[in-house]
Amino acid sequence: MTEELEAALRDALREVEDPELGINVVDLGLIYGLELEDGKLRITMTLTSPGCPHGRLLLDQVKAAALTVPEVEAVELKLTFTPFWTPEKISEEYKEILRWSGYKV
Repeated sequence: MTEELEAALRDALREVEDPELGINVVDLGLIYGLELEDGKLRITMTLTSPGCPHGRLLLDQVKAAALTVPEVEAVELKLTFTPFWTPEKISEEYKEILRWSGYKV
């Protein structure tokens, strides 16, 4: 996959926000991997917890967002909890925003 295509995919996935934290799934660190082969995109991702009440919604929104990229014809989601998500996975930009808001990350 080219850098431009990966950037386009990540931009599309940034449209999906965690409803509780208000941070998109890319900058939240939920997207672990993207692989595109013959139009089929495999997304390896996690949730903030195995019991995430918005898990199904996030998965559906990630799939829909990925399908907006013209090169993507189908999406396969692989949900994993290895490694387990922690706040350290949040992008530095959003960590700074959270710190400024009084959160410890």
